[in-house]
Amino acid sequence: MDFPVDFRCPISMELMQDPVTISTGVTYERKNIEKWLFSYNKKTCPTTMQRINSFDVTPNHTLKRLILAWQNEEAARSCDSRPVRSLKHDELVSLLATMESTPFKVNSLKKLRAIVGLGHEVKDDFMRCGGVEVLVQIIAQILIESFDFVAFTACEEALGVLHQYLSLSEGDDEKTIQLLSKPESIKSLAIMLQRGSGEARFYAVTIFQKLAQADYNWKKFVIQDQGFEFFRSLLELVSDDQICTKASASALELLIEILGSSKTSRLKAIEAGAVCILIELLPDSNRSKCEKMLLLLKLLCECAEGRLALVEHGLGIAAISKKLLHVSSAATKITVKILWLICCYHPSEGVLEELLIFGSVKKLLALLHIDNRSSTKEKVVKIFKLHGNSWRQNPCFPCELKDHLGLMNESC
Repeated sequence: MDFPVDFRCPISMELMQDPVTISTGVTYERKNIEKWLFSYNKKTCPTTMQRINSFDVTPNHTLKRLILAWQNEEAARSCDSRPVRSLKHDELVSLLATMESTPFKVNSLKKLRAIVGLGHEVKDDFMRCGGVEVLVQIIAQILIESFDFVAFTACEEALGVLHQYLSLSEGDDEKTIQLLSKPESIKSLAIMLQRGSGEARFYAVTIFQKLAQADYNWKKFVIQDQGFEFFRSLLELVSDDQICTKASASALELLIEILGSSKTSRLKAIEAGAVCILIELLPDSNRSKCEKMLLLLKLLCECAEGRLALVEHGLGIAAISKKLLHVSSAATKITVKILWLICCYHPSEGVLEELLIFGSVKKLLALLHIDNRSSTKEKVVKIFKLHGNSWRQNPCFPCELKDHLGLMNESC
C-alpha cells in the first residue's frame, strides 16, 4: 500500500507504528532506532549522520495521531472490498490439495514455484490459501524422514518456493516469520544447511537472513547442541564458494548479523573454528569479502577466546598486518581495532615481535601522518603509548624510524 513519505521510518522505509523523535529532530520507528543505537551501538543519527549526545527518545504523538487518522480513512474506503482472487487461484488450490494428499510432491512444488513467481497478486493469493503453512510442514517432514530421498528432495523444492515467496515480500512477513521461527522449522533449515544441494543451502541461508532481520532470538538456538554444527555449516559455505557463490556471500552476511547481536554466538563460532578459517581465507579474498572477514574477526576478537585463537595461529598476525593500508579505508579502520584489542589484552613478547616483523608497527606509524583526527588515530596513539618503547629497543626495529618513534612517544 502506498502511503505518505512523512509516515515512513527513514531506516526501514515502512509505515511507522510507534514514532519517536531523537535529539537531532528526526523521527523513527521506535524498534528501528533502538536497534540502531543499542544493538549496533551507533552514536550517530542514521539520517543526518550527526553525533548524538543524548540517547533519549520522545514519542511523537502528533505524527502517530496523523498516521492513525490516515489508516482509518484508508480502511473506510476499502471496508466493502474483498480480496481479489488471482487468475491462478484454482490451480493454486489444486496443487496445494495434491501435495497434502500424496508423498510425491516434487512435481507439484516445481509448478507452484513457477506460479508464485508470477507476481504479488498470486503471492498474496498463495498466502490466503494457506500455502506457507503447507511449505513449512513439508520442510519439517525432514526431521522424521531425514534419510528418505523423496522427502529430502521435496524439502529442497519447498525451500525454493519459500525463497521465491519471500523475495516478493516487502518488509517482514510477520506470519511467515513466526512459522519459520518454530523449533522444528529452525532444525529443518539447519539440516538443509548441512546436507542440502548448493542451491538449497543458499535458500536456507537467505531464510536465516530474514529471521535475523526480524530480530530472531539466536541465543536460544545457539546454546543448543546444534549451534556448533550450524556455524560449521556456515563456515564451510564461506570457505568453499564453489558450492554456491551466492550462498558463500550470503553466509558471510548472516555471520555478521548473528555475531553482531550475541556474545554466546561468538563463542560458539570460535569453538567451530571461525578464527582459523577466516585467517586462512583472508590472503586470497577480494575487497568486499576481505572487509566482511575482517569485521567478523573484529567481532570474534572482542572475546578473549577469539584473541587467543588469532595470536596462536601461525599466520594470524601476518595475515592481519598485510591487510593494513592495502585494501580500503574501511578495512584499515577494522584492522586497527583488531590490533588495538590484541595490544591491549594479549601483548606477549612474541606477539609484539610479530607485529614488528610483519610490518604492522611501520604501517601504524604511517597512519599517524595519513589519518586525520579520528577514533582510529586515537587507537594507534594508545598502541604506541603502551608498546612504543618496547619496539624502539628491539633490534628488528628500522633505525631510520627510531628517532621518529621517540619523538612520537614524547608528544604522547
